[in-house]
This record gives sequence, structure tokens and C-alpha cells, in this order.
Amino acid sequence: MNRILTFLVISAFCWWPSVAEAAAEYREELIFPLNPQHNHAPGVVECPNGDLLVSWYRGSGERSADDVAVLGSRRTKGASTWSEPFVMADFPGFPDCNTCMMIDKHQKLWLFWPIILDNHWESALTNYRTSKDYTAAGSPKWDWQGVIWLKPADFKDKAMDLLRENLARRQQPLSDRIQAYKEGLEKRLGEKLAQRLGWQPHCKPTVLSTGRILLPLYSDTFSFSLMAVSDDEGQTWYASEPLIGFGNIQPAVLERKDGSLVAYMRENGPLDKIRVSESKDQGLTWGPVGALEIPNPGSGLDAVRLANGHWVLIYNDSTSGRNSLAVSLSEDEGKTWKLTRHLERHPKGSFHYPSIIQGPDGTIHAVYSYFVEEGKSMKHAAFNEDWIRGQDSK
Repeated sequence: MNRILTFLVISAFCWWPSVAEAAAEYREELIFPLNPQHNHAPGVVECPNGDLLVSWYRGSGERSADDVAVLGSRRTKGASTWSEPFVMADFPGFPDCNTCMMIDKHQKLWLFWPIILDNHWESALTNYRTSKDYTAAGSPKWDWQGVIWLKPADFKDKAMDLLRENLARRQQPLSDRIQAYKEGLEKRLGEKLAQRLGWQPHCKPTVLSTGRILLPLYSDTFSFSLMAVSDDEGQTWYASEPLIGFGNIQPAVLERKDGSLVAYMRENGPLDKIRVSESKDQGLTWGPVGALEIPNPGSGLDAVRLANGHWVLIYNDSTSGRNSLAVSLSEDEGKTWKLTRHLERHPKGSFHYPSIIQGPDGTIHAVYSYFVEEGKSMKHAAFNEDWIRGQDSK
């Protein structure tokens, strides 16, 4: 009897790794064949019928050409391939760029993207479209289009005070370069148009437990971020207080159980680390912009809160280059990120600007720009939390 019991116990331990391995799920595919044009900055949603819808922009280059348009592709539920790309937004004569999407509580689809007025990011003007009819083949049937007009409270004095404090800590004379930056920043901050124009999206909106919608935006004019805020389900929008860190852009916002918020941001300064800030009043004002001990080479990131309360962060985990794309898991609402696994890790190529969501069945969907020597595409990866807990195979 003891030998039978011992056999059963040993068998159970031998079986457990297989069960754990079977629980991990991962699959990936390109959304369209490698393409010679610039294909970049995707958004993704899962439709109520189980279809996946992805957006991105394609063109000759938004800084020099006006043929840039927002495209989309659909993977119907149960399918293994994606549809031919279709146009989702194309304002003739102007580049249409960074995309993000959401589906609201009324099952209405929202697409956000900036139109670039003069081929400089400082001229970005964020637009949006909505649709209630978006599950058929091809592009959604849009029923409304508008512009996110923002008039932030004047933030010149706050920004300059913070800059002077930062420079005072250097305890050395300002170089000509830094002095020129200071003077140029003060001049731009004094211009109403510069404060009101140039805000553009990258990460998806966050719908808070109260129903408030935060659309994270950023400005390359200042390398600051802010939130476009709506308290009436997107009918009107107004600006939060800016998040001023002199190099913090493209925020992804997560809500804690206690209602406080955390914004994780791309590094656009000298720190080579993911930037972070917190809000205690649902995104209207924000605390100091700090940095995590997680590297960032100056590239976009995204984050999602899972149904079980865990957080997932997707980002380039290096201080230079975008050839390594990782996901990290936090079980304590961002206090620690103990588990990390790689979606991409190749010496040649660039894998960046990710968008990440979780579907109703628990599957995590990540879409990102996939650049290799042969061309460019969007890649979709679908996985679960157990896969993140596994060992790297890339």
C-alpha cells in the first residue's frame, strides 16, 4: 500500500510541469505581409462578436509626405488570418498618424488619431470618429467625427519653476546648450497656440470606475503629457493639469483598487528609464514625474489591468534600440514587476509602439510595429498570464 501511495505521489509531481506548460498559451502572426512603406503606431480592440480590429498608419513618412492614412484590419472570431487592410481615416493632403481605439459601455467604437498640419509633431490636432456599425467586413461605418479641442490652464509658471529647481541641483554653470533650451522653452510656453496645439494620442483611453474617460495625450513641443478628460461619455472634453517631467510622453494609465491612478510614460529625456506619475483625483492633477528602475530607450509602451487585478506592462527593455520587446507582470498594482518574458529579442529589427488589451475570455492581445530588413508590418501576439510566468524561448 505504501509503495502504491508513493507511486501516486511521484506521478503527481512528474505530471505537474506538463499541466503548467499546457496552461500557458501563446500564438503570433503578422497582420499583413511585409510592406515597404512606413507602417506604425497600432491600436486594437476586441469587438462584442469576438472579432479583433486593429488600426495603424501607413505612408511615405509623416515628417515629409502627406500620403499617410489610418488603415485597419479585422480578424473574425475563430479565424487564423487577417483581412486585407482597409482605410479607416484619410484627411486628404495631410498626414494621419498615431492611432488608438476603445469600445465604450454602449458598445460604440471610438477611433482617435492626430492630423499633422505642417509635417511637424508640434502641429498635431487630435481627431476622433465613432461607429455603432463596425462588425461587417471592411471599414466601420462612421456616424460621427470631431476634434479634441483643448485649452489647458496656463502652465508656463509651473513648468519654468520646476525647470529652475532642476537646474539649481546641478551646482554648476549652465552650458550654452542648456541655456538655449531654457530660453527656447520659456518662449514656447508663453505662446497660447503652443500650449493648445500639438497634443496627440498613443495609448488607449482609460475608463475609470466612476465612468470618467481619460484619453492620454502628449506634446513633442514640450515633452510633457496630459489627459483629455470627459465626464459625459465623450460628448465634451477638457484638459487635465499637464504632467511635467521634461521628457515624459505617451502615457498609459491604470487605476488602482483605491481609485488612485498611475501613468507610465515613454522616456524622452536623459534618464533612459520609464517615467511614472500618480493622481489622487481621477486624473485632474498629477504628482511629481519620477522614474521606475525599468529601462526605456525612448520608445512607446502600454499597460493593461487584467480582470484579476494584476497589471501587465509592455515595453522595450533596453536603454538603446528597439530590438527587444518585453512584457512584465505585477501582482501588487505596480509596486513590483517580478516576472518578465520577451515577445521579441533579435539583434536586427525593431519591435515597438505596442498596444495591449485583455479580451473577455482572459486572452491578452498585443499588437506592435514589426520592422525587419525585408519590410514592415504589424504583428499580433495572443497569450495568457501563465505564458508570462514561463521561461523565455526567444
